[in-house]
Amino acid sequence: MKKINAILFVCLGNICRSPLAEGIARDLAQKRGMDLKIDSAGTSGWHIGESPDSRSIEVAKNNGIDISCLKGRKVNAYNDDSFDLIVAMDRQNYQDLLRFFSKDKVVLMGDYGLEGRDIPDPYHYKDLEGFKKIYEMLYLAINRLYDEISECN
Repeated sequence: MKKINAILFVCLGNICRSPLAEGIARDLAQKRGMDLKIDSAGTSGWHIGESPDSRSIEVAKNNGIDISCLKGRKVNAYNDDSFDLIVAMDRQNYQDLLRFFSKDKVVLMGDYGLEGRDIPDPYHYKDLEGFKKIYEMLYLAINRLYDEISECN
């Protein structure tokens, strides 16, 4: 892995998984003393300007992280120069991102400690339990990602 200064986390709508990943990543970077630019976006434009899903906000808050001020936005090709690493939450996001970014910049979140599994979209889950599971998956994967970044930075 090359030197990483800026990371973009991407899911479908930028209201569930990627804002949660952004919040976790910012929190862990601060705790580890890592100076990283961290952001999130969605591959669709369905939720531009909207706050994260209330269940993502609640799960983050229960873990001492505030993501309530984040707003949904759509990823675009102009992000290419702004980020060293683009992290897709699932295989469909990964394929969509390859339309905008070179393959050497795009990775799958599940490749870090999750045996390549997708981070499932919890949008249609009925309760908070699914969001808690997503939080745990993201926390593990981002820690593993940061372990690799620390080795190269």
